[in-house]
Amino acid sequence: MTRKNIYLDNAATTPMDPKVIETISSEMTNNFGNASSQHAFGRKARQVVEAARHELAETINAQDKEIIFTSGGSESNNTAIFGTARARKNIGKKIITTKIEHPSVLNPMKRLAKEGYEIVYLDVDKTGHINLDDLKKELTPDTILVSIMAVNNEVGSIMPLKEIGELVKDSNAYFHVDDVQGFGNIEIDVKEMNIDLLSTSAHKVNGPKFLGFLYEKDGLKVSNLLLGGEQEVKRRPGTENVPGIAGFGVAVHELNEMDKKQLQEKYQKFQKIILDALDQKQIDYEINGSLEGKVSHHVLNLWLKGVNTYSALTNLDLNGYAVSGGSACTAGSLTPSHVLEAMYGEDSPRIAESIRVSFGRFNTENEIKSFAENLVNMCQRLSK
Repeated sequence: MTRKNIYLDNAATTPMDPKVIETISSEMTNNFGNASSQHAFGRKARQVVEAARHELAETINAQDKEIIFTSGGSESNNTAIFGTARARKNIGKKIITTKIEHPSVLNPMKRLAKEGYEIVYLDVDKTGHINLDDLKKELTPDTILVSIMAVNNEVGSIMPLKEIGELVKDSNAYFHVDDVQGFGNIEIDVKEMNIDLLSTSAHKVNGPKFLGFLYEKDGLKVSNLLLGGEQEVKRRPGTENVPGIAGFGVAVHELNEMDKKQLQEKYQKFQKIILDALDQKQIDYEINGSLEGKVSHHVLNLWLKGVNTYSALTNLDLNGYAVSGGSACTAGSLTPSHVLEAMYGEDSPRIAESIRVSFGRFNTENEIKSFAENLVNMCQRLSK
């Protein structure tokens, strides 16, 4: 009998929704036109692109023309950051972000620092949240951008976007949100939250890889990252990926049909199953971050005391369970989690003894029970 592998790394990527696969396959077969062509094939492709754009825009309360299709979250983040920096350097060169952002935000910041921009990295507390007073103090007339993620990809902390938007709207800065982990898990209203730029990625919401969008508020001055043709209202050159965009629209439509509160309650139940199993067998562990307050429950980050992260990942993988460490595993060695370092300090034992479990809408209760049992057995075997 073939063992079924269980996927619990949904913060890294998600399995494609069968309806998305069906749509993409159908579009590839029946609708191969270039959406910029004027003939019937092109017009048909354009209709597909615009229908998906409308679906995405409605999800975050934006106008259709404010949605720019990109290759994903990294390109969207890079466009928002470099585009703002280059277009607004005559106003100032100060940018505010946090210490726990995704590398597609942190690495552009490092590049800009080398170019003479002043980058301020806000601290976070042990739950993975910023202090709004710290942001308030740093917001000066020469601040041109505030870039803060919606939901942290390692510990699930939700940033106070509405409160940040209120502070930033009265300044000279644009407010950019990396919503790659939040999109589909929490409700976002760009108007209500005073968000100027917002990045998403399709593969985090059961859509195709290498596709996302950047919301760019109408009237903003942001330079293009790429140069070429006049696609995407002259904002992002390159022939549109019509089948992928159609699939993205379907993925988001499926998500919009769901109650996000119920989804979070489902994930909370999953967390409880795992934690109850650990408690029952008196496994020595702690939560990284928090399970209370502003947090998305699709992520559960555990410090398994005395269990090395790499050993835990290897053992779980061999038993058919896919989870991750704090950061990407490269060439057999784990890069220390910059998120856990920012929360607990570089010398914390948590950094070498933590795993991230992340749930998706296709996970079942039986899968979680099976994982919990295996996790307990592993901890008993490997703990010092």
